[in-house]
Amino acid sequence: MAKNLVIVESPAKAKTIEKFLGKDFKVESSYGHIADLPSKELGVDVEGDFDPIYIVSDDKKAVVKKLKALAKKADMVWLASDEDREGEAIAWHLQETLELDKDKTKRIVFNSITKKAVTTAIENPREIDYNLVNAQQARRVLDRLVGYELSPVLWRKVKRGLSAGRVQSVSVRLIVEKERAIQEFNTKASYKVVAEFSTEAGKKFKAKVSKDFSAKAEAQAFLEKNKGADFSVADLTKKPAKKSPAAPFTTSTLQQEASRKLYFSVSKTMQVAQRLYEQGLVTYMRTDSVSLSEEALEAAKKEIENYYGKEYAKTRSFANKSKGAQEAHEAIRPTNMDVHTVDLERDQSRLYELIWKRTLASQMSDAQLENTNVKINASTHQQQFTASGQVVKFDGFLKVYLEGNDNEEEEEDGMLPTMKVDEAVANHYITATERFTRPPYRFTEASLVKRLEELGIGRPSTYAPTISTIQNRNYVEKGQIEGVERNYCQLLLENDNLKDTTLTEKVGSDKGKLIPTDIGIIVNDFLVTNFKSILEYSFTANVEETFDLIASGDKDWKVMMKDFYEEFHPQVLDVQENAERGNGERILGVHPESGRRVSVRLGRFGAMVQVGVVEDEEKPLFASLTENQSLGSITFEEAMDLFKLPKNLGDYDGEEVIVSNGRFGPYIKFGEKYVSLEKGENAMDVDFDRAVVLIEAKKKADAPIHHYEGHEITKGVGRFGPFIKWNGIFINVNKKYDYDNLTNADLEELIELKKQKEIDKLLVNWEEEGIRIEKARWGRFNVIQGKIKVELAKTVDVSKITLEEAQDMIEAKKPKKKKAAAKKKPAAKKKTTAKKTTKKKTS
Repeated sequence: MAKNLVIVESPAKAKTIEKFLGKDFKVESSYGHIADLPSKELGVDVEGDFDPIYIVSDDKKAVVKKLKALAKKADMVWLASDEDREGEAIAWHLQETLELDKDKTKRIVFNSITKKAVTTAIENPREIDYNLVNAQQARRVLDRLVGYELSPVLWRKVKRGLSAGRVQSVSVRLIVEKERAIQEFNTKASYKVVAEFSTEAGKKFKAKVSKDFSAKAEAQAFLEKNKGADFSVADLTKKPAKKSPAAPFTTSTLQQEASRKLYFSVSKTMQVAQRLYEQGLVTYMRTDSVSLSEEALEAAKKEIENYYGKEYAKTRSFANKSKGAQEAHEAIRPTNMDVHTVDLERDQSRLYELIWKRTLASQMSDAQLENTNVKINASTHQQQFTASGQVVKFDGFLKVYLEGNDNEEEEEDGMLPTMKVDEAVANHYITATERFTRPPYRFTEASLVKRLEELGIGRPSTYAPTISTIQNRNYVEKGQIEGVERNYCQLLLENDNLKDTTLTEKVGSDKGKLIPTDIGIIVNDFLVTNFKSILEYSFTANVEETFDLIASGDKDWKVMMKDFYEEFHPQVLDVQENAERGNGERILGVHPESGRRVSVRLGRFGAMVQVGVVEDEEKPLFASLTENQSLGSITFEEAMDLFKLPKNLGDYDGEEVIVSNGRFGPYIKFGEKYVSLEKGENAMDVDFDRAVVLIEAKKKADAPIHHYEGHEITKGVGRFGPFIKWNGIFINVNKKYDYDNLTNADLEELIELKKQKEIDKLLVNWEEEGIRIEKARWGRFNVIQGKIKVELAKTVDVSKITLEEAQDMIEAKKPKKKKAAAKKKPAAKKKTTAKKTTKKKTS
């Protein structure tokens, strides 16, 4: 047994580190956290001192057992989890859970997995930093309190299964507010004037009029003034300029740039960066520091001078702009600057190259530019045309890298031809093109990260999981808006002839942008209305600053919890009792035939249109919204169209063909069969011929592929993957089998395996009573009768359960029958009496 046990977080990291240490070291992985708050209860002592209750989950017990055994045999245990607050908390949990002797335990950190970094860390161990541990505990406990207190309120007031969170809810708010700004935006048209000229040497260039014209008549009048005009260069100025490189990557800037240049999602960027870090290729990827070590600065300088020359090198130090940027000591950079590319999986290679270029460029000279501005006079009016150009005199860092940006309309200046003042220029044409103001841009994942960082919300480790969570919760989705065609006008003056043309452009296309769903908007509005202080951007940012104070030892984390909870908890109780339900209801108008109110709202099974109210004598009518409709944008006419469903399309093979919308989307009903429409299809657009195509495809898919023991075998794909169905039993088909080419032998084997599994699962079977006891997951057992299932605790000895006890369990589980409500007698007419008045008590 090795004398030293090193515990890291991931197996990949363990393999890399083991290469650098000798035979006296054994490196093992904890596979992340080994202890955490329980998943099915609050796990925080809110009645006492806010002590968290940490448990080892079932899936980590084997890991803990193994690490405990190895730790007992080792002379020294080295806790080498990541260097941020979460990593510090993992080290603390390892020390406590494994019951490590503090005299035989050392904490080490390194921000890159290289031999030098690891051996230096071994030579310079330290104690666990309890301030960092407490900062992480504060974050975990506060987020648990917010989530566990707010989520049940949402279940009662909006819909079951919803969740809220300190950072996720604020992120959704940003996206909802952006969407509302887009919806409320009023587009304005104006005319932009651009002309093409050529110099005496015949070189063409374009110039524009700085003033936009608000009306077509104004633009047309201006073009008329240019008929027969002579044009010349009125002014020409050249000014030197420079462009400096961007700082090396932090977590958020890496996420933004990988999105712009590589089209990675935020979570993908972090996954790929994690792989690079674990292989020792880049430094730690969760950091908000932009500084580089002396070693890195020297390595970058050497590489630049070797490959590009001394004039390209300029050592730079960058300062952090974000508050609390202190968790890691360096920006994200290659561990070895002379490794320009890596031969790995494609995405890893591309991200590595991006990091390498950004790091190298940050230590390179400024780009030296020359900006040229030209003004063109017309002989027939006073308005000037202007043109701008840019020439790169010395490329500097641009030789390697140029940072991207999120402005989709930004135009880059090109080069201008050589010209001189008073030189005559020939005009080829002038256009006045109708252009429309654009609403704000929707967030991409990367621009959302940028905005969160600007507001001081979250930290490097929180961005990716937050964005994944709000999408997984269906509060936000990536848009698939195709856009619509729009006409615009263009006036063209050419050879003194004025031409008016109508052109077409596609606008509103917004693929891959973050768009709030109906449920996301409803949850946001409910939380903002009832928990305004928690949803304030300043609250979340201030909390992050408080975590920083705890990390530096300047604030007690339990005092923070107490102060927060004393104000927050009574607010939760008040909202739970007194707040109105949140359903996003919007009144659209009045039903033309019945005169009843037409509204849209969130119902039990999703967004729907409702005609009438519960108080009406006639029951309300309901219709589900289609997949591409939303509560916020559906019109009265579109809502009324939904009541044309279900629609009878005709008869086919002696059966009615009906198209309608249902809980799981649009479908066709053919006899007793239900056929789902393909994704994106609208039930209102389906005609008889299309329905027949779908029915025949369904018949073909459902046709038996084999018979076994007198029963048909069919196949299909469900929410859990491919399956076959035999004798009413669904049997999953795993990857061992070629699903598209299942042989008869495969089918029979799958059925026999399933039959044996069912036999092995059955412990007791009272056949006459229809009651049985079966094995369940996680070593438990279930008592079953029909559709009623009673889950037994692990502590129950099932071998001793009698039939009577089983019957009692089933009976207790059966839903209680509701008594029919007694009919109310008509209320007797009350005598009119004088109303008593009482004075309100004043305090």
